[in-house]
Amino acid sequence: MTANKTSPTELSVAALVDGLTDEIRRADAKVLVKLMKDATGEEPRMWGTSIIGFGSYHYKYESGREGDMMLVGFSPRKAATVLYGMRGASDSETLLAHLGKFKTEKGCLYIKRLADVDQEVLKDLIVKAFVATRERHSS
Repeated sequence: MTANKTSPTELSVAALVDGLTDEIRRADAKVLVKLMKDATGEEPRMWGTSIIGFGSYHYKYESGREGDMMLVGFSPRKAATVLYGMRGASDSETLLAHLGKFKTEKGCLYIKRLADVDQEVLKDLIVKAFVATRERHSS
């Protein structure tokens, strides 16, 4: 079995954020680190080389494949900031209707600029997704 590409690493969150060359993407990443840390109560941790995650859970499939995954997180990519785990709550669609400008693909949210979304709605979305995913995977 192959190892998961998305796994916790000892890389520096600050080094990733500070190394972003786009000023807006860097500023948005700094705000998102604080927002997610406040919303989850978890310290940020690098997952792979480009994803900043908060919290984790262990999973095991019937096939025997198992691993760990972050509860929520984001990656400041060149084209957009990708948010992971935001659709975990039962009322996420209601919150998304009030979030602002974003796109979705494969369960991820893509935000061009943090200024395009309502940060209070985003914080609610993060809290609810974090709690719902943690509860779903606790045993």
